[in-house]
Amino acid sequence: MRKNKSRVRNIIFIIIGLVAVSSAYIMVKNSSKQTPQNVTYTVHSETVENIIEIAGTISAAQEQKLQAAGDGTVTGVYVSAGDTVKKGDILIRIDDTTQQYELEQQDYQIEQKRISGAQRDVEMLLKQRKVLEQKLEDRIIKANFDGIVAYLNVAEGDYLVAKDEVGTMIDRTYLKALVEVAETDSSKIKPGQKVMFSFPAYEDHKIEGYLVSSYAIATVTSRGASVVKAEVRIDNPPEQILPNYSFIGEIEISPPETILLVERQAIGYGEDGSPFAEKILPDGTTERVPVTVTAYGNAFVKIISGLQDKDVLKQQSTGTVPIGGAEAPPPPPDK
Repeated sequence: MRKNKSRVRNIIFIIIGLVAVSSAYIMVKNSSKQTPQNVTYTVHSETVENIIEIAGTISAAQEQKLQAAGDGTVTGVYVSAGDTVKKGDILIRIDDTTQQYELEQQDYQIEQKRISGAQRDVEMLLKQRKVLEQKLEDRIIKANFDGIVAYLNVAEGDYLVAKDEVGTMIDRTYLKALVEVAETDSSKIKPGQKVMFSFPAYEDHKIEGYLVSSYAIATVTSRGASVVKAEVRIDNPPEQILPNYSFIGEIEISPPETILLVERQAIGYGEDGSPFAEKILPDGTTERVPVTVTAYGNAFVKIISGLQDKDVLKQQSTGTVPIGGAEAPPPPPDK
C-alpha cells in the first residue's frame, strides 16, 4: 500500500511541474507579444562625412640646391636668405680666371685657322669652344625658377669644392605632398577633390587644398600593404606653413550629408510588410504614419521619408526575437 501511495504522490508532483512549465511558457510567449507602452524614441539628425584620412609632409612646389659645379674661390654673392629672385638671376659667382683665359686662347686659335683657310680645323675648334663656354657657365650659380632664397651659407672668399651645398632656393607658389591611399579606397579618389589640411605647427586652422593626381600603379609598403600614391596640393599657402612641415588631412569624397536616424525598435511593419511609425503628438495622442527607411548598422535605421528631426515615436518592438518567431522583417539595406 505504501508503494502505491508513493507512486500517486510522484505522479501528482510531475503533473504540477508540467502545469508550472506550461504556464511559464505561455506567460513568456504572451509577454513577448506585448509592446511596451512607455518606451519612446526620438528621431535625430546626424552629419555623415565621406572622407579618406591621409598624413604626410608638405614640400615646396620646386626646390633648388645651390651647389658648386667645380672647385674654386667665391668672388661674388649677390643675394641673401629671404630674397626673392627671378629665373636666370646670378646668385653666386666662383673665380673664373682660368676659364676666361682658356676661352680667349680658343678664340685666338680659331681666328688663326680661319686666316690659314683650314676650315675643318675651325669646325673642330668651334666644338671645343662650346665645351669651354660650359665650363665658364659652371662658375656661376643661377636661379632655375622664380622663387625665394630660403637658406644661404656662403661668403666672398670662401673656397668651395665641387658639389658643396651652400644654400637652398624654393618656389612657394604652391605646396605639395605625396600621400598613400589604401587600395580599398583608391577607386574613390579623382583629381579636383577637396582636401582639408591640419598642421601641428599651425593649430586651430584648417587649410583647403585639392587632389592633383594619383599613380596608375600600386605600391607595396614595408608593412606589406598595397597603397596608391596621390599628389595633393595647397595653392597660395599661408606664410606660417613651411616646407617639410607634417600634416594630417582628409580627402572629401563627397560633400557632408545630414541624415535622420532612429532606433530600429521605433519602426513597425504592417501585414503587407510596409514600414510605419507611431508619432506621439503634442497633445499626447498618436498618429500612425507610413515611412521609408533603410538599414543603418545593427541598431538604427536611416529615415528616407515620413518623419522629421525631433519627432518622438512609440516603440513598436523590443529589438529581440521572441519565442515563436521574428517580430518584424528588417528594413532593406542602405544602397
